[in-house]
Amino acid sequence: MGLRALYDLPAPAKLNLFLHVIGRRADGYHLLESVFTLIDWADTLHLELRDDGRLERHDLTEHLPAEDLCLRAARALQAASGTTLGADISIAKTVPSGAGMGGGSSDAATVLLALNCLWGLNWPRGRLLSLAATLGADVPFFVFGHNALVQGIGDRLSAIDAPQQRYFVVKPTASLPTADIFGSALLKRDSASVILMGSLGSTALAGLGSGFGRNDLQAAAEDRCVEVAQAARWLEQRFGNSRMTGSGSAVFARVGTGDSPMATGLAEGASDLPPGWVGRLCRSLNQHPLAGWAG
Repeated sequence: MGLRALYDLPAPAKLNLFLHVIGRRADGYHLLESVFTLIDWADTLHLELRDDGRLERHDLTEHLPAEDLCLRAARALQAASGTTLGADISIAKTVPSGAGMGGGSSDAATVLLALNCLWGLNWPRGRLLSLAATLGADVPFFVFGHNALVQGIGDRLSAIDAPQQRYFVVKPTASLPTADIFGSALLKRDSASVILMGSLGSTALAGLGSGFGRNDLQAAAEDRCVEVAQAARWLEQRFGNSRMTGSGSAVFARVGTGDSPMATGLAEGASDLPPGWVGRLCRSLNQHPLAGWAG
């Protein structure tokens, strides 16, 4: 009969361990250098095969926009492959939206990987990556499946072994539109490149676990949204460090490795988050849980 359904599929979030803006192209796109690491804060998706070709999304937790990235991804794969099959896509969101954690992009990537199996397409990863690149800057990273050095406009990915780490991640009430942050006069656009001969320099790589670099978008985000600065201070007071991920508004702190009493105790003490904020102690992942689902 073939595969009819796939349940409990994870769509993990990401953190930008650093994010430097090193220039701007003539067409206005910013040139970036960043390291993305996957974390175990994840949405959960369930996909069921439809024989009528229809694509339906079902929101199990929060209500999503009618034309979200998951449906766009499914429609793009359906059109590109020529399949007559469809799917019911159910999404249980836990990754905050508007956080700079790539939640929507990760959901879309999980849809692509799952439908590749459910529809029996067996596309190689490279072909899925080309399609993912048409959907959004972060979608290819999640299809890529590994922690990565990200360059260019987010389109150049190189797998790296980022240090294993625990992070406490805080998402304040506010969400930030990415376009506003990149359009800010406060955005630093001339950071020096840390890339040596096409790969992350050894000094930078060794320092990832101890807070290498910065997020060049953070000053603009804090200027637009006081909660970003408040979240950074909240983490600094408890963990001694903080950094915004992506274009915000989520901020994270390095906590340590393993199950240290300090990390556990501080995480348990996070019940004093301001009303409306969400926070979670997260672990970094070596690779995407569905990394083996494409060749």
